[in-house]
Order: sequence, then structure tokens, then C-alpha cells
Amino acid sequence: MKKTVFILLILLFSQLSAQEKIMIWPKGQMPNSKGLQLKTEEKEGRITQIKETELFAFLPPKEDRKQMAVIIIPGGGYYKLTYDLNGFQIAKWFNTLGISAFVLNYRLPISPDVKQRELAPLQDIQAAIKYLRKNAAQYGISPDQVGVIGTSAGGHLAAMASNIPTDYTELKGDWENIPTIPNFAILVSPVIDLGEFAHIGSRNSLLGENASPEKISEYSMQNRVTEKTPPTILIHAQNDKTVPVMNSILYYQAMIKNKVKGALFIFPEGEHKIGIMNKTELTDNWKKLCIDWLKTIGNK
Repeated sequence: MKKTVFILLILLFSQLSAQEKIMIWPKGQMPNSKGLQLKTEEKEGRITQIKETELFAFLPPKEDRKQMAVIIIPGGGYYKLTYDLNGFQIAKWFNTLGISAFVLNYRLPISPDVKQRELAPLQDIQAAIKYLRKNAAQYGISPDQVGVIGTSAGGHLAAMASNIPTDYTELKGDWENIPTIPNFAILVSPVIDLGEFAHIGSRNSLLGENASPEKISEYSMQNRVTEKTPPTILIHAQNDKTVPVMNSILYYQAMIKNKVKGALFIFPEGEHKIGIMNKTELTDNWKKLCIDWLKTIGNK
């Protein structure tokens, strides 16, 4: 029976693809750019450089579509984008739940076109959130139910979007009044701390190899949580050797301190590979826990 269900899910996923590629920055208005003409580069299924920021829309049938939408932020240590494994595949799963999903291929801080490295990814996710809220009616979603899900370094970017209220998009006119903070966040094996428990590759890519202690503290997201941080669920594996589980624990402790609604689930196994396909049934339960948690915060 389980094998049959698995095959049916694979067949369903194979029929789903992005319906639209959205260029979120109006022509000539991408901030923090030197104006270089880059080419998108890909190696072994990982994007290592993008020409410009892209948002891929995955929409369930209108008859099944809920008001909720998620922006999926792939990981990759801030030096590559695992856009398929931790992007498109997650989007297809959300579609089976009636949830619209949008995969963000954001500018990497190591890009030669970026002026201020640590701001570029944040500017892109903020612009994506604004775009979906402004165009919510077009996609059949609610502007008040736009969340983010990030894995690994993508989790760090999702946490930045959740906790940095300053609008860095530089978009003018009616864009200015659209908020950039998501309505909820799902953080899977997230990079949070850039100090003692840092994933060194992510820290070096985002801040450079010689970042000051002050900069490291500023971009360690457990230090940025406030009572205005949106409801957040964290998923991590105790045996994650790439991004230590203390990253999620520190963030959740900050959430408790600031009375932020949320949940933390730590699985004994899973390493740094929690995703759509998991090695054990226990770890695979993160998806059901996530679905049930979304219902508790009133997004249905």
C-alpha cells in the first residue's frame, strides 16, 4: 500500500512544473548592483551564479487553491542554490496541499555584481514578498497569508526576512507601503548563529572571511528576534553535523523570551538532509507536523 501511494505521489510531482517565471525587479531598478551583465551558471544541479533574481510560481488548481502562499528559499551555504532539491520539489509538495508556492532564486552574496554582499539576498526576498502581496488577487491568494520556508542558509535568509524590519528594496511609489515581514516562517535545518555554532561556509559567503565580532552578532538571527517576529516552526536533526542543532535551539529560546508563537521539533536522525524524501519514517513526519502547525496559526 505504501509503495502504491509513493508511486502515485511521484507521478503527481512529475506532472507539476512552474507555471510562470517572474522577474521581481522592475527593469533597471535592482538595487545594490554594479550593472554587470552576468550569465546564469549551473554546476551539478546547483546554481552558482544567476543573471538576475527569479521567482518561479507553482500554483495548484483554482478549485483546490487555498489563500495561503509560501516563498521557498533554497539553501546552499550562500554560495550556491539547491533550487531543485530544496526548491522545486518542496513547491510541488505544497501544491498537493492546495498551497501556492513560489521558489526564489536570489542573488548570492559572492556575486561579482553585488556592491554590499550581505544585503543582496535580503533585498531579493523582501521584493518577492512585496510582489506577491501586491499581486495577490492575480494568484488567488491572500496578501495576509504570505509565508516563507527556508532550508539551511535559506533558513537564515528566511529568518532575516522575519526579523529585519528595514525595507532595503528601494522600490518607490505604491510599493513603499507594502510590508516586507512574512506572516509566518518555516525553518528547516536553518543556519541561525554565525558565531560559536556557525556554518563557516555560510558566514564567510555572507559576511566575508574577516567579519568583525559586531557584524557576526548583528547577523546571528537569534539576536534579532522581537515580539514582532512572525509565528515560526523550526525543524532540525540532532545528528546534523553541517549546521549544529543549537542553531534552532538558540532561535527558539529567543522566541520564547519574546513570546513569539511557534514550535521546535528535533529529530534524533536526519543529518542535514531533511526534505521531501527522508531516510526514516520518523524524520519524514516533519511534513505532517508542519501541516498541522500551519492550521494552528489560523492559515488554512
